[in-house]
Amino acid sequence: MKELKVLGPGCPRCNQLAAAVDMAARQLGIEYELTKVTDIGEITGFGVMLTPALVIDGEVAFQGKVPTPDELKEIIG
Repeated sequence: MKELKVLGPGCPRCNQLAAAVDMAARQLGIEYELTKVTDIGEITGFGVMLTPALVIDGEVAFQGKVPTPDELKEIIG
């Protein structure tokens, strides 16, 4: 099971990324757990300075953008 975390304070782009990640993971048919992290201390603990960001299994996949659905599938898959 993949652990997916969307990091961000809850801004519209953060919510957009969370929805897009959820959709991409469902389309890939993988088992996953999606968590939204809004705590600034936890976000900076990952070394993230720009939000939104995506963490997959404890590793920062990207930060500061919302990738396209196809890019997300490639990143998550």
